[in-house]
Amino acid sequence: MIALTPRLRVWVAAEPADFRCGIDGLARRVRQILTEDPFSGALFVFRNRRRTAVKLLVDEGQGFWLCQKRLSQGRFRFWPNESPGQVLAPHAWAVLLSGGDYAAAGGMPQWRAIA
Repeated sequence: MIALTPRLRVWVAAEPADFRCGIDGLARRVRQILTEDPFSGALFVFRNRRRTAVKLLVDEGQGFWLCQKRLSQGRFRFWPNESPGQVLAPHAWAVLLSGGDYAAAGGMPQWRAIA
């Protein structure tokens, strides 16, 4: 199970990925395109060209999890377009995964001063 904690770093790749690749192919994209370490414990999110499916890749210490979600209707309309990718807060990623506009979701700021 992937826990959505505030410390979870979620990387969303801007460019579509070839969904024929598995764990090794997506880990290679993480290294080459996102210039990140796939073993860092961060969650990496990729979409297909038609924007109808996403794949999630995360290393949880004992191995990789590779999850796929395919929409039965519609497309993921809101997707980050900052190349090569963008780090999202876990609550924004949850909104993106449900097909919503993660930028309009807002949420609390990451850090705030305590009075």
